[in-house]
Amino acid sequence: MAERDQASGQLAALPWRLSHRVLAVNVIVLLVLALALLFLDSFRNQLRDEREAQTRDAVKLAAAALPALRQGQVPAYLAMVGRATESRYRYYRPDGSLAFDSWSVTGPTYRLRDPATQRWTKHVSRALDRGFNTVVGERSLPDFAEPPADRTQAWPEARAALRTGTTQGMVRNAPDMTPVLSAAAPVAGRNVLLVTANDRNFTRTVRSERRKLALGLLAAAILSLMLSLFLARTIARPLRRLALSAHRVRLGRAREVKVPRFARRRDEIGLLARAVSDMTQALRQRIDNIEAFAADVTHELKNPLASLRSAVDALERIDDPKLRSQLLDVVRQDVARLDRLIGDIGEAARTDAELARASFEPVDLGDLVGQLCAAWEERRLTGDVRIAFARPRAASAIVLAEPNRLARAIDNLVDNAISFSPPGGLVEVAVARVGDKVRIRIDDEGPGVPAHVREAIFNRFVSVRPESDDFGRHSGLGLAIARAIVKGHDGEIDVADRDDAPSGARFTICLPAAEPAGDGA
Repeated sequence: MAERDQASGQLAALPWRLSHRVLAVNVIVLLVLALALLFLDSFRNQLRDEREAQTRDAVKLAAAALPALRQGQVPAYLAMVGRATESRYRYYRPDGSLAFDSWSVTGPTYRLRDPATQRWTKHVSRALDRGFNTVVGERSLPDFAEPPADRTQAWPEARAALRTGTTQGMVRNAPDMTPVLSAAAPVAGRNVLLVTANDRNFTRTVRSERRKLALGLLAAAILSLMLSLFLARTIARPLRRLALSAHRVRLGRAREVKVPRFARRRDEIGLLARAVSDMTQALRQRIDNIEAFAADVTHELKNPLASLRSAVDALERIDDPKLRSQLLDVVRQDVARLDRLIGDIGEAARTDAELARASFEPVDLGDLVGQLCAAWEERRLTGDVRIAFARPRAASAIVLAEPNRLARAIDNLVDNAISFSPPGGLVEVAVARVGDKVRIRIDDEGPGVPAHVREAIFNRFVSVRPESDDFGRHSGLGLAIARAIVKGHDGEIDVADRDDAPSGARFTICLPAAEPAGDGA
């Protein structure tokens, strides 16, 4: 739980996460594209509105000038205006019939192009126009076509101008998708003046801006490609190296594989690399420990097995009942030693795995040690050794622990203290809260532990007992198991000489304290 919280904290503290980089790349490209589309759409709409307004203003000015002209001057005036503006002016009588068409004098001032006769580039441009209109949700414009009967009623804008008495305009699409602008204005006596113009310059201007934006988008695409290559270099390549290293470790080459740590990286990749490297180091250490453990087990099992073999071989050759009884005692001792050794070996091998799966809970060490005292009093394995327990203040020595495993660690230390104590000696057990730690102190009156072996006694199968000690009683695993359990609880264990007695050893366990249940923070 603590490791998971630590990893979560490290992730939260990363200044520049990979997700930020990926998001930045996507946002930049999308932002550029969105801005380009918005700009082009806004530019086109604004330009179209300007051209519509110019067309309405032109027909409005021409309509205002017509009443001041004599009847014979109207055709010449409209022809002049139509030629100057490249437009077509049509003048309709009150009955709706066409009175005058400027093209009858000037000829066509614009020509609607047939798409079938144009180059393929124009088809591509029109396809891009349709695609852009679809993306921005542009309303489709009606198609322009000359009416079969050229009358006022054939033009919606002309009918609207007569009905409202104001200038009205429309925009239609020519066959080649260029805009056809039209506007109608009422003239005195219910006459109507209509102007139409094929504004090809409008389309050229919009497409020119689109080409400029396309170049901008191309630059954005190149930038996105460069950023993608950057992400590939900063993400994919390191991950590939880590995957290759993990694969080599899986193949059993953990000792020769050097997992990159990427010490300069402060993102998830760096965190992952260091975690994988640390995991590999832990795996190597675990493999070394297993190999050493197997070698130690083999060595420790050989001695009692050799003794058993010798005793069994001797039994076949000895007929003396007394000698046979002595050999049987040796066999029983060896069997007892093997039984104890195998049991301790099994427990030592299971300790780490069981602690990894264990669920920690609040444990009051005062109550736990108090419960163990009764069992210690019943043992008395090495003579009349007394045990004194200094109980802590109520609810002051609470830790998060797996109670059974922690009880085994304390039990091993007390058992060790009892075994080294002289007959009538005193083993003192004290539990106290010291700052943010809970300390368990176990003092005996034995010979103490020499300074040069204080670290070694916590290793497996290491014992510094006198040769006179009972054969087979101790496997050399008790202290190793105790240290493994304490380490599994994020605690520390050490040994020193007593400073309050002439002789004796002092084992101390320090565990992180937990607040009592129900105590507010």
